[in-house]
Amino acid sequence: MKVEKYLNDEIEAKGSIHISLLDPEKLTPTETAKLVRIIEDSGSTAIMVGGSLNVNESLMDDLIKIIKENCDLPVINFPSNVNTISRYADAIWFMSLLNSLNPYFIIGAQVQGAAIVKKYGLETLPMGYIVVGDGGTVGIVGQARPIPPHKAEVITLYALAAQYLGMRYVYIEGGSGVSEPVPPDTVRYVRSQVSVRLVVGGGIKRREQAEALAEAGADIIVTGTILEGNDIEKKLREIVDGVHAGGKKRMRRSS
Repeated sequence: MKVEKYLNDEIEAKGSIHISLLDPEKLTPTETAKLVRIIEDSGSTAIMVGGSLNVNESLMDDLIKIIKENCDLPVINFPSNVNTISRYADAIWFMSLLNSLNPYFIIGAQVQGAAIVKKYGLETLPMGYIVVGDGGTVGIVGQARPIPPHKAEVITLYALAAQYLGMRYVYIEGGSGVSEPVPPDTVRYVRSQVSVRLVVGGGIKRREQAEALAEAGADIIVTGTILEGNDIEKKLREIVDGVHAGGKKRMRRSS
């Protein structure tokens, strides 16, 4: 399966899609097996696997193998460093944290990881990664220069830079567990200025938030924190339904 083609086909059909994010540090094998069945049944398009803290290649490998044993969704490696690249993933977000203050997260880790990605034969999904607001844990670990979520013009310049550098995805990340997602108005403005696939994550906890972001222009909505609490199946179905509803509204408006 070519994951990029699959994602693009799903986006073209639905307007916007949902991807679930799993953190290897927070799941047991039994929990993972149960959770991925819920994710697949809820209509999520793919599964991302990654974490900012206490994750290594062995943990990634073990979790991805369990995912593949229990569902048919493609698995995308979401690495925080070179030691979290898994040979068992179907693809990898090969990404640069564009607003990091540390060159390591802009290009250094990518140089080190390139040989591993080639050795494993992973499909690469080139991505410009932009952390906004406080960015949660990833903002701290990645030493990101904070960009206020409402500074749409600044975020857009980073997104355009990613596009002009040839990256085919831009991920606007609010951070894991943050109180509010990126504002829809910001997403709408960025969408009006760039043509690459737009991914939005962080702080999305309710259907209406997911729907608004999808309608505003997010091609992909990522959620992870809601998969760690109670009533996961109900919450996830509502989020996915919201993503698809927002995507359909956007398709109708552009037709």
